[in-house]
Amino acid sequence: MYTPINQWAEDDRPREKFLLKGKSALSDSELLAILISSGSRNESAVQLCQRILALANNNLNQLGKLSVQQLMEFKGIGEAKAISIAAALELGRRRRNEEAVELDKITSSKAVFQIMQPIIGELLHEEFWVLYLNNSNKVIHKAQLSKGGMTGTVVDTRIVFKIALEYNAISLILTHNHPSGKMLASESDKEITRKLKLAGKQMDISVLDHIIITESSYYSFADEGIF
Repeated sequence: MYTPINQWAEDDRPREKFLLKGKSALSDSELLAILISSGSRNESAVQLCQRILALANNNLNQLGKLSVQQLMEFKGIGEAKAISIAAALELGRRRRNEEAVELDKITSSKAVFQIMQPIIGELLHEEFWVLYLNNSNKVIHKAQLSKGGMTGTVVDTRIVFKIALEYNAISLILTHNHPSGKMLASESDKEITRKLKLAGKQMDISVLDHIIITESSYYSFADEGIF
């Protein structure tokens, strides 16, 4: 019996399930259903996608070989939906063909300098960045948290850790530049470090270091023993 998706239990609807349980919890037909958004008068998007997959022997590689015209033979699949399916499967094929990106591994403060100096080392204004690390100390994300004038910048603690949770980061490293070339930490640098370390402790996310970057060198709180 056909029941529209909007009448399903919330955690059974593909989009809601994606948000609540993560993408790996969805079947192939549910993922395809998110792409096409709606089914036909007599079947839901998920049921329609189950039929499409059945034609391809439930094999995504085979499905990727179907033309837009072949997909449009299914009632409820117009040109726009067919193109969406074909485009998504083509992206998947290209992803498989690309080499996995080797993540930068942080083994020392110098490694952070080598990553960040090309980004902020020669700027004429101050920027505050955070490197987010996995449990192997590899950088999974870099984020600019603020951009200021010559004299300083402001960092929002909530945003720092919101991003950490989004990327499942285990630890993080704070970094900002000193356009003046000055290699010492200011009181405001120390204060934001203390504030973020404390917040990290409460969330079980370690703040490993705070590194000041200049054009030619760096200053590490951890190396200097003030961390």
